Parts: sequence; C-alpha cells; structure tokens
Amino acid sequence: QVQLVESGGGLVQAGGSLRLSCATSASIFSINTMGWYRQAPGKQRELVATIAGWTTNYADSVKGRFTISRDNAKNTVYLQMNSLNPEDTAVYYCHAGPYGDYWGQGTQVTVSS
Repeated sequence: QVQLVESGGGLVQAGGSLRLSCATSASIFSINTMGWYRQAPGKQRELVATIAGWTTNYADSVKGRFTISRDNAKNTVYLQMNSLNPEDTAVYYCHAGPYGDYWGQGTQVTVSS
C-alpha cells in the first residue's frame, strides 16, 4: 500500500525549474515531519529539505534554490526547485516521520547541461 504518492519529476535543462509534489493521508501528514531526500547514481541517499509545522531545513547544496512548502488542506508537501544544475540529477524521495517511517516510490529528476 503506497502511503506517499509523488509526482513532478522529469527532464529539464540546466537553469530550469521543477516542482515535486507528495500527497499522503491526513493521519500521516498532520503529525509528521515531511521531507525530501535524493539519491544520485553511486551515491548515498541524502537529505534535501524538511518541513515540520512551518519550520524548514535545507541542505547547504540547495539553499537559496529549493523551497519546501506544505498545503495542509491537501495533505501535500511540495519541493520547488529552481536554478537546477546537473549535480541535482537524482531520484527524489518523499519521506514522513518520525511517527512511522514512510517513503514514497521516488521520482526521477534529470538535469541536462
């Protein structure tokens, strides 16, 4: 049973933008920190951004370029990604925790140079 449903990945040129979405149930969304992680080929999965309530946290590599936000009415978290570069190419995963450990199926983001 898929608890987190992601969408919005794709192919974009360097300097472009994408917005990822992650929808879940109210029972998961309302009590958990929501986050985005990514995993590039041959690399470990890394934190991109989290949002707990309205408090956000970002990896240094994406600060000033990515914005995480939430829509409480839709139980959805977003990741707006601007000024993308090839180093941002990865599979992006949505996560909810610590009340449970929920992961999305992943969505591919590819940035061409």
